[in-house]
Amino acid sequence: MKGSIISGAIHGFLAVALGAFAAHALDDMLDDYSTGIWDTAIQYQMFHATALILVGILMSKAILGEVKQLKIAMICFNAGIVIFAGSLMLLALTGIGILGAITPIGGVLFLIGWIMVIISVVKKS
Repeated sequence: MKGSIISGAIHGFLAVALGAFAAHALDDMLDDYSTGIWDTAIQYQMFHATALILVGILMSKAILGEVKQLKIAMICFNAGIVIFAGSLMLLALTGIGILGAITPIGGVLFLIGWIMVIISVVKKS
């Protein structure tokens, strides 16, 4: 429970910091295309940072408890952020196109995480 909330807060913090960093420090370095890629990375990072906090809340004993599927969701969301957002940020900074081939792995991890949240709620209902 704590781990999910803490990691969500860290990812949320980083999303804000990296978004501000790009807007100010990278403004002259990124073209419109790369800025769009960076923005997508930050957006998905923040969505899933929030999801991690919600998973932590669901894991509290008052709601669902520490359900196995929620732990899997937490792992998938964390790994998805690193792979999805990380590969997009590297792509935006370097222009190395092959990094775009890694991004869908993170997207699949996000999808698995959401499925695990659904399964955990259905199982407890």
